[in-house]
Amino acid sequence: MTREGFDVSCGSSRKTQILVIEDEDTIAEFLKTGLKYEGYGVTVAKDAVTGLDSARESNPDLIILDIMLPDKDGFEVCRRLRRRGTSIPILMLTAKKEISDKVEGLDAGADDYLTKPFSFEELLARIRALLRRSGRAVKTTELRVVDIVLNTETREVFKGGKRLTLTPREFSLLELFMRHPRRVFTRETLLNRLWGYDYPGETNIVDVHVSHLRNKLGDKPPRLIRTHYGVGYAFYPEEGD
Repeated sequence: MTREGFDVSCGSSRKTQILVIEDEDTIAEFLKTGLKYEGYGVTVAKDAVTGLDSARESNPDLIILDIMLPDKDGFEVCRRLRRRGTSIPILMLTAKKEISDKVEGLDAGADDYLTKPFSFEELLARIRALLRRSGRAVKTTELRVVDIVLNTETREVFKGGKRLTLTPREFSLLELFMRHPRRVFTRETLLNRLWGYDYPGETNIVDVHVSHLRNKLGDKPPRLIRTHYGVGYAFYPEEGD
C-alpha cells in the first residue's frame, strides 16, 4: 500500500513538500512530527518573513499558515504570496472562530481554513483534498484490506460487500489503522490524532471507540484490531477471519 505523502502517479517517489508557517512550538512540532511520519517532506518557519522566503526558495506543494504570527499576520502573508502569482494551496490555521476571520482568510487567497484545536486526521483529509484539487498529487481514494473497503471521498465503508455505518471518529480510526498496518498506536497518540492535541478528556474514550469499531466490523478473535496491553492498539490484516 502506498505511504501517504508520496506521489506515485508517474512512478516517482518524490515526497510532497509542505511548508508550515507557525510560531507556536507545540503546534509546529506536532505538525512536523505527524506529517513526516505520513511521508511528507516538512519545512517549518516560525515567522512571516522566514515563511515568505522559504515559499519563494523551495516552492512547496502546500502551505499551512497560522494567522497569528509575531511579525505579520497570516492574512498579509497570504496576500503577498498571491500577489507573487503563486498557486500553491494554502491552508490557514487560527484560534479565532468568527466567520469574519474565515471570510478574510479566504478573501486573502487561502484555499481552506481550519480552526484550532483540530484533529490531525481532519488536517490530513484537508491536505489530501487540497493536493488533489490543485493537481499536485494523485491519491487513491479507496483503501482495501482483506474484505474491508474504505472510500475516503464518499466516506463509505464496506465489509464483505455490506455497508457499515460508522461515526466520523470511527471512520477516522479505521482509516488510520488501514493506512498503517501493524503499527502500534498508543492511546495518547490516537487521542491526539483524532480528538486534537489539547483534548482535555481521558484516554479511555479511545478504548470505547475501538470497542464500537470492533463490534461494527464483527472483529472477533483472531482480531484485526489487536490490543497491546498497557500500550495501545495495532491493526493486523492477516489476523482477521
